[in-house]
Amino acid sequence: MVLKWIFRALVVAVLLATPIAWVAYYYPEKFLCVDSGPATADVIVVLGGGRGERPLRAAELFRQHAAPRVLISGFGDDEINRQILLANGVPARAIEVEGGSKTTRENALFTLKRLRAEHVHRVILVTTWYHARRALRTFEHYAPDLGFYMRPSYYSFERADWSLQDNNRKMRLEFVKLPGYWARYGVNPF
Repeated sequence: MVLKWIFRALVVAVLLATPIAWVAYYYPEKFLCVDSGPATADVIVVLGGGRGERPLRAAELFRQHAAPRVLISGFGDDEINRQILLANGVPARAIEVEGGSKTTRENALFTLKRLRAEHVHRVILVTTWYHARRALRTFEHYAPDLGFYMRPSYYSFERADWSLQDNNRKMRLEFVKLPGYWARYGVNPF
């Protein structure tokens, strides 16, 4: 009798998950991209990675007075991102660097330590559109007491551009990383 109910529950789960998986696979931009819309905050946090589009987006938001300063998070491309910010009108005094993190989880943990010490309450996160959901949920998971807003870059957002710079693979990999972060760290992607 118990096996019968377990089987029925599995069938229902598969039937519910199939259309969600289909939509996520064929329309990933509708699932992966999260954009909070216009917001103001204490700081803009630029996550490492990407092709230079992330600091460009952060500079755009800075020029729109979304926040008075920018914090770069991520090992390896932190100096490149700093140079892009400087070249796009963000003054050096408004830029801070956290250069130790190597993963999205570390971006959150290392950055949040600094933000809490500075008594920050509202944060705008900047990353690439396909990384937006996991990044936002990770920061919210580790700091539910702070307000986070996602303002992604839309680099290679159009379907015709997905093959650029291997973005199609990176975008599809997010569908593995989302449940991976949920299982390993408890970061709920929904």
